[in-house]
Amino acid sequence: MTQMRIPAVFMRGGSSKGVFFKTDDMNVEASERDRILLHALGSPDAYGRQLNGMGGGVSSVSKAVFINPSARDDADVDYTFAQVSIDQPIVDFSTTCGNLSSAVGPFAIDAGMVEATGAMTRVRVFNTNLKSIYHAHVPTRNGQFDEAGDFTIPGVSGTGSKIGLDYLSPGGASTGRLLPTGRGVDTITLGDDGDFDVSCVDSSTACVFVAAARFGLTGTESVSMIEENAEIMQTLEHLRRRAGVLMGLAEDEDGVPLGTPKICLVAEPRDYVTLGGESVSAATPHIAARFLSMGQVHRVLPLTGAMCLATACRIEGTLPWTCCCPSKGELLLANPSGVLPVKADVSQKAGDWVADKVTVYRTARALMEGVVLVPEA
Repeated sequence: MTQMRIPAVFMRGGSSKGVFFKTDDMNVEASERDRILLHALGSPDAYGRQLNGMGGGVSSVSKAVFINPSARDDADVDYTFAQVSIDQPIVDFSTTCGNLSSAVGPFAIDAGMVEATGAMTRVRVFNTNLKSIYHAHVPTRNGQFDEAGDFTIPGVSGTGSKIGLDYLSPGGASTGRLLPTGRGVDTITLGDDGDFDVSCVDSSTACVFVAAARFGLTGTESVSMIEENAEIMQTLEHLRRRAGVLMGLAEDEDGVPLGTPKICLVAEPRDYVTLGGESVSAATPHIAARFLSMGQVHRVLPLTGAMCLATACRIEGTLPWTCCCPSKGELLLANPSGVLPVKADVSQKAGDWVADKVTVYRTARALMEGVVLVPEA
């Protein structure tokens, strides 16, 4: 059997990697598109390694992106994100990827979709998943993306140029409301497991926040310590799905998407050691976070989740606000790989909380370009 050859670029954006396509290069029906993506990434894989594809066995590298010139007046390109499940034949388009969004501008410039303007080029991006706009400020040189620089981010070795991402009015990206339930804290009862106080917030993506202490955790735990506790993982997934229904994302728990909402354990900062062996003092970050998505604990932070967490830290009465040290300017979020800075501008208008803008900084790099080989149907 011959294989299909589809033009693609394999890119890192922030702390994620994915296969990038020009939308026109995959002009097929949705079912065939999903089949191609599953083969391209190597899913489903009962062994969890995706050896038969480009994926790497963790959710942060089992991703795909489609980009095309935009017909909108307020955007230069359209960006569609696909999260590919590792162990199930599922391609989830319900959310977006903030980390890979940092690679959209560089891809668009190098592909000739956006003309470079001097040393810094603004790329206006419309995310089709959440129907939202963000502006990427991309370093450029000689008409192309300039990836060389001395900026570093947690969880990624080496340095790169600093890409600024401004997410405009990110509130209600998934549900239509910054506080989907209208409250800063809700209580969810899970049978014999008891009551859980949660904060449901939707900024850049929908998230549910719960205190790590409710599970006997401190917020300094390693990824493996959490993932190896089957009882905690099962309870968190049950809580995530119940919160998804509460937020209006589905009519029942079975209908809640794998990628939305994300769930996050939050705690006051403590001394801890990162996955890279670096010691972090409790005095450095403002809050500690452990995010779960697609049934796994993130090694760093999903960027959309980090932006939602930063927004929640600015909303009085939420659980993140309760355990976040007061701060002006950037918020420093402790995670398994280090400390991530995020700036969230939040205000109150007519008594309602409003997310005005969230700003983050990432690096990106094209790793390989050519074609992806996929078995024909």
